[in-house]
Amino acid sequence: MNTQRVAYLQTIRGRLRDNPIVSLVGPRQAGKTTLARMLAADTSGPVHLFDLEAPSDLARLANPELVLRPLTGLVILDEVQRRPDLFPLLRVLADRLDLPARFLILGSASPALLKAGSESLAGRVSFIDVTGFALSELGADAQARLWWRGGFPRAYLAADDTTARQWLEDFRRTFLERDIPQFGIQVPAATLGRFWTMIAHYHGQVLNLAELARALGASEPTARRYLDILSGTYVVRQLPPWFENLKKRQVRSPKVYVRDSGLLHALLGVPDVAALQGHPKLGASWEGFCLEQILQVCGDRNAYFWGTHGGAELDLLLLHGGRRLGFEFKFSDQPGTTKSMRTALQDLALEKLYVVHPGEHEFPLAEAITAIPLSRLMERLKALPRPQDSSS
Repeated sequence: MNTQRVAYLQTIRGRLRDNPIVSLVGPRQAGKTTLARMLAADTSGPVHLFDLEAPSDLARLANPELVLRPLTGLVILDEVQRRPDLFPLLRVLADRLDLPARFLILGSASPALLKAGSESLAGRVSFIDVTGFALSELGADAQARLWWRGGFPRAYLAADDTTARQWLEDFRRTFLERDIPQFGIQVPAATLGRFWTMIAHYHGQVLNLAELARALGASEPTARRYLDILSGTYVVRQLPPWFENLKKRQVRSPKVYVRDSGLLHALLGVPDVAALQGHPKLGASWEGFCLEQILQVCGDRNAYFWGTHGGAELDLLLLHGGRRLGFEFKFSDQPGTTKSMRTALQDLALEKLYVVHPGEHEFPLAEAITAIPLSRLMERLKALPRPQDSSS
């Protein structure tokens, strides 16, 4: 299957026109290098590619200023987190008045990369988050496969489910044992792996850090550090809470999700699709999958969940173009309304509340509340203008 990631390529080209440096960040194996090579193949003019995991390219950059300063056109630096000393030089090269070269830098999302990029390249770099495959680019027919296997290209495109699961297990191991140390993070792989599995069992729930710390046998600051590591490397999402000036006690802790549904199923030990249908995390898996598909299209800058201590809640609140859109995720072909939905609609002054389900039909449930299949919602959201990713 040849998936041309047209929307990403268009976004990258646009950002390179407007910025001297563009940074693609996201988890390893999400397709950043493939995107860069596709862009290079379609670029007229000089293109210079450096893979900083290749010893030969590292040797070429032994004296980076002598090598990079004369280059013109497009310069691609892959796995740039391996050479953080390049950031001050890139700042100098980006400030040249004639701007003979523009730089596309790629890195597995890490706290070190984002911090170095933001601090050293402030005002010069535009960040683009790159995820795995998404329903918005694959189409409705891919939904079942994408939900089960997740969006990592090698898992999604594997010959069969068994091969896909093996790839996900291997990814988990190399992520913990090789990638995390390469980011300069010193933490026992086995301990971080246990914590990641615990997060999978909390998937879709409000974070209780003290409970996680007790289960891990660690302090709350240690549990917070582990959570920040997994969030900063784009494998876990913390969805922040939304606060209104209401006469209600509102939830003030984030909800946590494993971002890739295939990884979630592997961490939970769900053996196959049939077992997922009877698993207690079925609804939570559907919720996280839908959430990621929506945020892939709309961005996550203004995305929240909302809840009160009285029991009212909303799975996703999206502030988009001056509109307030609400989303509830229900794994049912015949979802209905609830008191919680009506409370959220009124208290949050939602323009529309969508109840996202896996069925085939769209139908009204109440005034301003509509049940809608995920694939149809994706088509509707794609028509909305996409907010800008972060610039620094």
